[in-house]
Amino acid sequence: MIARWILATLTAAFLALFVFAVNSETAEAEDATTAKTAIFAGGCFWCVEDAFDKVDGVSETVSGYAGGDLPNPTYGNHEGHVEALKVTYDPSKVTFAELLDNFWRNIDPFDATGQFCDKGPAYRTVVFVASDEEESLAKQTKQDIAKRFGKDVETEIRPTSTFAAAEDYHQDYHTKNPVSYKYYKWNCGRAQRLSEIWGGKSS
Repeated sequence: MIARWILATLTAAFLALFVFAVNSETAEAEDATTAKTAIFAGGCFWCVEDAFDKVDGVSETVSGYAGGDLPNPTYGNHEGHVEALKVTYDPSKVTFAELLDNFWRNIDPFDATGQFCDKGPAYRTVVFVASDEEESLAKQTKQDIAKRFGKDVETEIRPTSTFAAAEDYHQDYHTKNPVSYKYYKWNCGRAQRLSEIWGGKSS
């Protein structure tokens, strides 16, 4: 009788652990399938990463190089690429349209030569789109901004193509090196120009 009770107890415990493991794996799989990614280029990727890390629903940001053909780009050589940020997000918490709004409010969309003190092709602004819906939203918001300010918006809209993560020391730079980051952002004129364009709505 005691042996039967022990066997029954052990069986119940095993089944409980099995169900828990299956449910955990299912939840993880569901999380993986619901997460989406988006890529934005807005000049210095340190600053763009800072802006998106503050958005509720964004689970990961990775600074890197996007849109070019050069294999294995590095900070010293990423010709043809732009500095960009890959954003992983939960679409049930934040939409692509909301990410777009955050992007626009953290760049100067009227600069065709780069962003703030950073000039050159690698610092041009780009929205990389992965679907017709994203392309439509990007084009519409671009037109809205041009109409609102009465200026041409120089930000490009391109299909999502290549992305390579930047070197480790570039990741989370704003949190690892807060003093030097704030010094750079201010001296580059980014904070001042964003305030001039968008008021207090930028990061």
